[in-house]
Amino acid sequence: MNYKNKLFSTEKEKMEYLSSEILDACITVHKEMGPGLLESVYEFCLMKEFELRGIPARNQVLLPLIYKGFSVGKELKIDILVDELIIMENKSCEKMIPVYQAQIISYLKLTKLKLGFLVNFNVPILKEGFKRFVNNY
Repeated sequence: MNYKNKLFSTEKEKMEYLSSEILDACITVHKEMGPGLLESVYEFCLMKEFELRGIPARNQVLLPLIYKGFSVGKELKIDILVDELIIMENKSCEKMIPVYQAQIISYLKLTKLKLGFLVNFNVPILKEGFKRFVNNY
């Protein structure tokens, strides 16, 4: 069944379904492309994989920084926003560093979204580079 035709009882059920689809899509892209490519390559391939699965996603989504209701003239970029619900931050690096975790946590707080994934595609087995983050979920 296509994602667009799927009915969910709760938002949590929908997010859990999307979570499993995101993991599966990442594994599929990783198996097809292998490790060691540029981050942008994985992003473009993921966007195509989501399209093939009928899952709405946008990439390089601008997130204006707001302070006390005012724009401060700075924008952050979310790598991929899946169905306006889940943030993905993609990496292709030898070692994950704490600032990458701070990045996804910041995006979750600033958007008030509940779920995000930090994915490092430069690993032999994708599950080793896949990390889930929650914000009051």
